Amino acid sequence: MSTAAAQTPAIQKSSNPFAPRADLKIWLDGELVPAPEAKIGVFDHGLLYGDGVFEGIRIYGGKIFKESEHVQRLFESAKAIRLTMPMTHEAVCDAMHEAMAANGITGDGYIRLVVTRGVGSLGISVAHTACPSVFIIADKIALYPPEVYERGLTCIVCGLARNHPNTTSPRVKSLNYLNNVMAKAEAREAGADEAIMLTTDGFVSECTGDNIFLIRGGELMTPPASMGILEGITRDVVIELARKRGLVVHEKVLIRHDLYVAEECFGTGTAAEIVPITRIDGRAVGDGTPGPITKQLTADFIDYRT
Repeated sequence: MSTAAAQTPAIQKSSNPFAPRADLKIWLDGELVPAPEAKIGVFDHGLLYGDGVFEGIRIYGGKIFKESEHVQRLFESAKAIRLTMPMTHEAVCDAMHEAMAANGITGDGYIRLVVTRGVGSLGISVAHTACPSVFIIADKIALYPPEVYERGLTCIVCGLARNHPNTTSPRVKSLNYLNNVMAKAEAREAGADEAIMLTTDGFVSECTGDNIFLIRGGELMTPPASMGILEGITRDVVIELARKRGLVVHEKVLIRHDLYVAEECFGTGTAAEIVPITRIDGRAVGDGTPGPITKQLTADFIDYRT
């Protein structure tokens, strides 16, 4: 051993309270592996460059919610970043069910489906990787505690702009989530639960992990896809449910002022489902409690998914 190597101190690792449980099985490239042994190589471009795509999917009553829609969006995201999927749609669905069965999920749960560019040489060229890697986590998730749904989220309007659609498109559910991560950190530092992101032109886009809806005059308003949003699957369900209720839904350009004068506000997403937003930049939304339309749509969503 060289003198320099001998003098290099070992990195001391503390125990991780957020580590997954040891009995969790991960579906990794065709094999079921105990979570502590499920590894992605340090030369994987998903790790080195955030080069890959993913889906977060809910399980209700042992059934994968909107399974085909999520898998279709995964394939579209992969195509958009020139990543050739190593599996068919059917094989991906079979693998998700295999991961569920291996972890004994027969009730509610959550799936994280991830495809990386795979191991390659250093350098950002997509030609310098050999084979994409796929892994599936089937477990539980609770994004917010129950009391949040009773009181609503406190939000700030983030100072960090949403990625421009002509950069890394937010419509691609990619592993490069740093834009969202930094916005969420800004909210936390401000003492808020969540951040609402604006476009580079100052229009309302979405929250860090959820689409956003406003209510004025009994009508729903939500930013269109051109405002740098992910076309959320839960968002689509909520629009469908609202229209079944006879509510008018507008996909329209919104500004910060619209947030401040909204009568109700809520976010939608796979993990959060429908979560009320009751304060924005220190201003109460409506009377500062979850509103009647938000509550009705939440009840409708629960009925829809069960």
